[in-house]
Amino acid sequence: MKNIFCGLGVALITPFTPGGKGAVDFGTLRHLINYVIDGGANFLCVLGSTAETPCLSADERRSVKDFAVETAGGRVPILLGMGGNDTRALTEEIESFDFDGVDGILSVVPYYNKPSQLGIYEHFKCVAEAAAHRAGLPVVVYNVPGRTGVNMQAATTLRLAREVDNIVAVKEASGSVAQMETIVQNAPDGFGVLSGDDSLACEFIGRGGCGVISVVGNAIPQTFSTMVRAALDGRSSEAAAINEELQELYRLAFADGNPAGIKALLNAKALCANCLRLPLTPATAETADGLRVFAHFS
Repeated sequence: MKNIFCGLGVALITPFTPGGKGAVDFGTLRHLINYVIDGGANFLCVLGSTAETPCLSADERRSVKDFAVETAGGRVPILLGMGGNDTRALTEEIESFDFDGVDGILSVVPYYNKPSQLGIYEHFKCVAEAAAHRAGLPVVVYNVPGRTGVNMQAATTLRLAREVDNIVAVKEASGSVAQMETIVQNAPDGFGVLSGDDSLACEFIGRGGCGVISVVGNAIPQTFSTMVRAALDGRSSEAAAINEELQELYRLAFADGNPAGIKALLNAKALCANCLRLPLTPATAETADGLRVFAHFS
């Protein structure tokens, strides 16, 4: 199965209305979706960790998915976050979910219970089979040991890439360039490696990656897409110059956790309210002040 998730993918935030029980702000979400697509995003990642998905109800998740599909209107592919640490419950959810308008599933390594490499392999094999059976959808597996507590080793990713036809890419957020290179050099033709770290996107692409699923792309899609396109086109000096200019932004965007930083920057750009759902809290005043320097970037 062909991987269509290349270039700049934006991991969309979920904007909330102000107040202790703020609702999803669909008006702002519409504006943000149009803003990132017009800014050059190649695909949207909906209901990932940046979207505060664990803090959304099942009804809210369905509503956000439907709204994103409708607003995007087929202009870019939709990659839908759908993960969990109970394989049976997750596959049952996939079997019953309405995937109308969705082009693929992003599924994270099971968290908290820290499975073995064999457990990770068997989990994703079940997820992929359910996705293929339900809607013929491709799966992008997501390795983020800082959140899950376990690293999906390159050998496990490569086994999935070779043995499961509809696992088409990995979002690699281990922070290890060496692990990423091992996957790129040994993966079957067409298997994609996406950076899960904004700060490593240039280096990943330069070493054979196919793109990035970005957090900062919510706020500066034009700048970030220009960098990604330059890297993919082999214009390494141009990409490196932009990347260097963004180093402090990368640091500040994650200094107080995600999406606290990116929501502070979006707020500084008057693109959304600076509202998160507990247990997440807004960025500190110091971080927010530092991020305001980048409010003029588009």
